[in-house]
Parts: sequence; structure tokens; C-alpha cells
Amino acid sequence: MEKKHLGFELSIFNSMDELSNTDALLLQEAEKARQNSYAPYSKFSVGAALLLESGKIIPGSNQENASFPAGLCAEGVAVFSAGANYPNEKIKAIAVTAASGSNNLTSPAAPCGICRQTIAEYEKKQGSPIQILMKGQTGPIYKCDSMADLLPLGFDGSFL
Repeated sequence: MEKKHLGFELSIFNSMDELSNTDALLLQEAEKARQNSYAPYSKFSVGAALLLESGKIIPGSNQENASFPAGLCAEGVAVFSAGANYPNEKIKAIAVTAASGSNNLTSPAAPCGICRQTIAEYEKKQGSPIQILMKGQTGPIYKCDSMADLLPLGFDGSFL
């Protein structure tokens, strides 16, 4: 038997002031997008903003539905919007921020499994990594260099 450790490096920033101007702007745009969240059931609002290689920023926010599986996550809204409207542009980075109506999120909320798979698909499609920025309402900001870091054994088309 063989054992293998799968790990990744995570950059942790204590405030927006420590980020590059581009990363800070992207998180600010994600926070703006979060204001358009429709989360009447969970009161958990999420905003996303992704940066295309052209410099264009695409926002997304979660959209709930009383039939819960029919809702959409903020990351998916942004990624699919970019794919539909800018199909030949690479995604360089995505920022995700979340707020809870029931408590103060003091740590970043990472993308759910479906969103990780969605972003991983676009990394594979474009042949380059997508940086991920994550922030709660307060507290540290996390940054990783690729979705492959957060989904190390992801499923892709090579299995089909």
C-alpha cells in the first residue's frame, strides 16, 4: 500500500489593505454583487465577481427558489454568464464573499462542491488556473492559486 498527501498553499490576508489593487477591486465587486442576492429562505447571501483576461468583471449573486434544488449559486451565475457572453475569454480570478442573516461570518465561505466542479471545468477548458479569493463578513481573506487546489481529485471529461 502507498499513501500520498495532497495539500495546497493558501495565502491569508488580514485586511483588504494587504491585497493588490486588482484583488481588492474584485472583492469589492463581489460585495456589491452580494447586494443583489435573493436569499429569502436561508438569509445566506453570496456575491461573486470574476475577472476576465480583458479586465472585464462579471458579477453574480445567489438566487434561491422555494424549490431549493432550483436555486443558483453566485459563482455559477458569474461563471456561466461569462461563458455565455464571453466564450473565448479566459477567467483569471474569481472573488466570493458571503454574509449570513443569522450570525457574523468571521471566516471565508469557500465555494460549495458544485461550484468547485464548475470552476474546475472552466480551468480545464481554458488550460490555465483560476485564482480564488474568499471572504466572510469580517476576518481574514483567503486566496488560492487554482481551483485544482480546492478540488484535488476533481472529475473531468477524461473519465467519460
